[in-house]
Amino acid sequence: MKRLLTDKILNWKSSANRKPLLLRGIRQSGKTWLLTEFGRLNYEDIAYFNFEKNDSISKIFDKDLDPKRILTELGVLYGQAIRPGETLIIFDEIQLCSRAITSLKYFYESSPEHHIASAGSLLGIALASPTSYPVGKVDMMTLRPMNFYEYLLSNRENMLLEYLSEKKNQPEPIPAAFAEKLLDYLKQYYIVGGMPEAVSVWLTTNSISETENTQQNILNLFELDFAKYAPAHETPKLSMVWNSIPAQLAKENGKFVYGLLRKGAGAREFENAMAWLQNAGMAYKVFKVQKPSVPLKAYEDKSYFKLYFPDVGLLRKMAVLSAKSILEEDRLYQEFKGAMAENYCLQELVAALDIMPHYWSSGNLAEIDFITQFADKVIPIEVKAAENVKSKSLSVYRKKYSPPLAVKASRRNISYRNGLLHWPLYLLWKLQEMIETLAA
Repeated sequence: MKRLLTDKILNWKSSANRKPLLLRGIRQSGKTWLLTEFGRLNYEDIAYFNFEKNDSISKIFDKDLDPKRILTELGVLYGQAIRPGETLIIFDEIQLCSRAITSLKYFYESSPEHHIASAGSLLGIALASPTSYPVGKVDMMTLRPMNFYEYLLSNRENMLLEYLSEKKNQPEPIPAAFAEKLLDYLKQYYIVGGMPEAVSVWLTTNSISETENTQQNILNLFELDFAKYAPAHETPKLSMVWNSIPAQLAKENGKFVYGLLRKGAGAREFENAMAWLQNAGMAYKVFKVQKPSVPLKAYEDKSYFKLYFPDVGLLRKMAVLSAKSILEEDRLYQEFKGAMAENYCLQELVAALDIMPHYWSSGNLAEIDFITQFADKVIPIEVKAAENVKSKSLSVYRKKYSPPLAVKASRRNISYRNGLLHWPLYLLWKLQEMIETLAA
C-alpha cells in the first residue's frame, strides 16, 4: 500500500541537513506502518521502540537527555548496537513521553549521524508539554488519510494513473471509458474512504459489512480519545460537536449553527471543544472570507465557519448512509450527496496543498464552496455532486471579482472556456498543476 509521503521521507533520509523526523497524524492514519515499511525497504535494520507498549523505554529518558547514553541504553534494550546511517530508530507513540520529544533537539545537535523517525498523534503531541519543544530541530510531516490517488494506487491502477499523470496539462477531456471507470472508483471511495485499515479490509475481503465494522471501530477509538485526553467537563461537548457534523453539513449552506447542538448554545460554551477537535485532526474548520484577497487569512470572518470530517468514508458511516444508497444514488443519497462531495473535495485540497481553504458568501445571494490561494492568485472552486453544473453563485462571484480562473468541480469531464474550468472530482489531485498552467 503505497503512500505519497514515502517519497518525501526518502528525501529526508538522503538530506545533508536531515533532522529527527516527527510524523504526526490522526489515529489510525497509518503512521506506524509507513515508518516501519520505509525502514524495512531502506535500512539494514530497524530499532523500534513503542512508548505505549513498554513503560521501561520512558525511564531511559528520565535520567538526562544525553544522546550518547540514551543510544547505548536503547541498544541494550534492542539487543544489538544501533549503527549510524544503517539503523532506523523509530520512536512510536512519542506523545506519551514528553522528554523523548525534547530529546529530539539534542539528537539533532549532538548525534546528527543517527537516523531517528518518531510518530505520534496530532493531539497527543500538542498536549505532551515537553520541557523544551524542539522548534527548528525536527523535520515535521503530517500523515492524513489516503487521498483518491493513493486509493487508486492501492487498487493497482498504476497504468491508469501513469497515463493521467503524464497527460499534458491541457484542458482536454479524458477518454470516456477512463472517466466512467474513475467515477465508479469515486463511488467506492465515498463508501470506503481513505483510512488505511478500512481500505485494506475492503481490498482483502470486498465486504462492505466488514469494511463498515472497521470504520465503526475507528470511530469508537476516536470517541475513546475524548475521555483519554480531554478534560472531563469537555467530553460531553466534544461528543455533541463531533456527532453534529453530518447534520450541519447536510443543511443547505453548511454553516455551523450552535443552536443545533442545544437550544440557546453559543460559541463561548463550545469553543474549547471545537479547538480540541481541530488540534486532534478530527475536524477541519473552514472559515468564511469577507473578501477573496491575498492573504486570505487576513480576511477571515471567524464567526462564520463550516466543520468537515477528515475522511469522507467516516462521514458516510457517521451519517448512517448505506453503501447501497450511494451505489444506487437513491433518494436518501440525493439529500446528502452535496455534503459528501464537499467533504471529499476538501480532503483532496488539503492533501494536495497542505493548507486549509476558505469559503465565501454574499448574504443569501451566493456562496462559493472553497476559496483557495495558489501562490499569489485566489481561485474559487464550486463543487457540484451531480451532472447539472449550473451555478448562479459562481457567476455572481466572477462578475464581482473577475478571478484569473474559476473552477467547477463535478462528475463532468474536463472542459475550459472563457476562464471557466470544468474539472472532474476524481482528478482533484491534479488540479493544482492545471491551475498553474491556465492562471500563469
